[in-house]
Amino acid sequence: MSRFKKKKGKGSQTINTASLPDIIFMLLFFFMVSTTMRETQLLVQVKQPKASEVQKLKKKELVSYIYIGPPPEGRQAMLGTEPRIQLNDSYANLNEIRQFIVREREEMSEDEKKLMTTSLKVDQNTKMGIVSDVKEELRDANALKINYNTRKRDEENN
Repeated sequence: MSRFKKKKGKGSQTINTASLPDIIFMLLFFFMVSTTMRETQLLVQVKQPKASEVQKLKKKELVSYIYIGPPPEGRQAMLGTEPRIQLNDSYANLNEIRQFIVREREEMSEDEKKLMTTSLKVDQNTKMGIVSDVKEELRDANALKINYNTRKRDEENN
């Protein structure tokens, strides 16, 4: 007696997926390491003015940001259209700026306190009065290194 063997159809071979989890975890790790997270949620609109002379700050961890601009369109019905001051993730008044600077300094080491810079991110349509008031409060808080954030002006569009 002879045995009959069924012919198995030669289909396409399956792809080995044993190394797939390793590849996925390597990609996940890469994106976790290379992605930067936004530190603050903007509560004001800031369209920065253009400038011809622009320099980048070297140590951004020594910079404290103050945002000045009108509230976003969704909040203007409740808050109005006047420019507001934002410190970290909340609106603030002028008299809170000194406390903000003191708190920022407390988080730094003694050597870094001298190098602390306050960066003003101001909307281009904001009147200079509120900016002058903020600068005066910074002067009273002895935060004398001030930086204005701008965009680089395109040479063609001047």
